[in-house]
Amino acid sequence: MAKLKLTCALSANPRTKGIAEGQFAAEGIELEVTTLHPSEMFFRQLKYAEFDVSEMSNSSLSIMTAQGPTQWVGIPVFTSRQFFHTNLMIRTDRGIEKPQDLAGKRIGVAEFQQTAAVWTRAALRSEFGVDPRSLHWYMERNPDQSHGGATGFVPPEGIDLQYIPKTKDIGQMLIDGELDAGRWINAHNLIDRSHADPLSSPNVRYLFDPPEVEAKRYYEKTNIYPINHCVVVRRSIVEKYPWVILNLYSMFQEVKARNARSLDATLEPYYEAGLIDAAEKATLHKDIMPYGIKANRHVLETITQTNLDDGLVKRKVGLEEMFSPNTLDL
Repeated sequence: MAKLKLTCALSANPRTKGIAEGQFAAEGIELEVTTLHPSEMFFRQLKYAEFDVSEMSNSSLSIMTAQGPTQWVGIPVFTSRQFFHTNLMIRTDRGIEKPQDLAGKRIGVAEFQQTAAVWTRAALRSEFGVDPRSLHWYMERNPDQSHGGATGFVPPEGIDLQYIPKTKDIGQMLIDGELDAGRWINAHNLIDRSHADPLSSPNVRYLFDPPEVEAKRYYEKTNIYPINHCVVVRRSIVEKYPWVILNLYSMFQEVKARNARSLDATLEPYYEAGLIDAAEKATLHKDIMPYGIKANRHVLETITQTNLDDGLVKRKVGLEEMFSPNTLDL
């Protein structure tokens, strides 16, 4: 029986490594993989629907779903996570010592609806009482080349937002003092253009310094490791070949399991030498990036609620609307 041939876009990260090279395959499927930076990948999918399978911005999938039926079906494979608010950079000469001091300040983001920005606002609001409406937002991606441009984004009510001219970028604006704070993406593709590293300036530092301390505090308190990307499949394909969803899910699980086995092999000499004790070994092998809906419901519900709180959607989207029905019990 011939395999189903599907086009696929993936980013280069440990949770997708080896798929493009053919080291992993989904039963009955032949993937033609293109490796892209996530921001370009999402733009091309949202605007042109180029690929049958791809990673997708979790926030954008939620926003699209709130607007009505989409051509995408989600799979609860979460290829990217990060404690986004911990990477917020600030000017050291603007009187910003704590998150609450951001009120009234100019903050740059690649995109207002970007999952990273959504999680940053979620943490600032819930943990530190920072109202997004109290900040002045500067968005680097212009409407013609943004995820929001493909999903009908308009600044939510009460949000002061300006677009950064195409001749400028967040990194340089932080260095030059034209912004007070911001999240910087070092990428060059169809939609991102920042290149200057803000931390090269003596006048720029992380708001949470070092970021790892705040990440540990946030995770221990909330049990949230923020999800950035999920995986989507073209709905018309799923309707014709419903088995595609779980076969792809199994493939991504195998990639993940390979990584765990690789970690064991790498650390085995340290265990034998007594340099890593049992407690450390248990921590290293705790899965803090699980796939599936059950283990991630709290995290997923948090971002769909934040999209509503931010005014990016008019109703809270149910997970059963975003993800394939046969994955809801995974």
